[in-house]
Amino acid sequence: MKQIKRQLTRAAIASAFGGTVAIASGLATMQPANAQAAYGSYVGVGAAIGLTEEADTGDGGGFSGVIAGRYRFLRMPVSIRATAFIFGSSMALVPTVSYDYPLTWNTDIYLGAGISFPTGDDDPSPVGNETSFVLQPGIDYMFPNSRLALFGNAIIAFGGYREGGNTAISLQGGVGYQF
Repeated sequence: MKQIKRQLTRAAIASAFGGTVAIASGLATMQPANAQAAYGSYVGVGAAIGLTEEADTGDGGGFSGVIAGRYRFLRMPVSIRATAFIFGSSMALVPTVSYDYPLTWNTDIYLGAGISFPTGDDDPSPVGNETSFVLQPGIDYMFPNSRLALFGNAIIAFGGYREGGNTAISLQGGVGYQF
């Protein structure tokens, strides 16, 4: 019986010592937490307003509906985005690739670059009526404990207008559903 007690005591001491070593090694290798880019790809709807007009005709600006989407690569701070301007006087599609910078665990800002493809012949969309290079600064906010995302951005289309070649600028925002 004494021998069993000794073996149990030795096992308990070894177990306690092993647990202490495991905890100490875990603490020694810990690193500070870093903010991660907002999690989740989404598809959303919203509205846009054009802030500029074509130089010669004064056309442009106006309101439009938008359908926006984001596909986020989980291991890189990069996303593929697309914005479709619909229900206005003209339509346009703007695909971009963005670099995402996390502000908090559920908010990130980004800067995207891409091309605007307008489909209308005469009336400009909020991003103009000429195929052009675009920059897209913006922000995404993922609501905690929800699948909803709030997005807002600007699209700056360099040479976006046929007449005069002015830069077209639009602001858009909306609500998305994460998948």
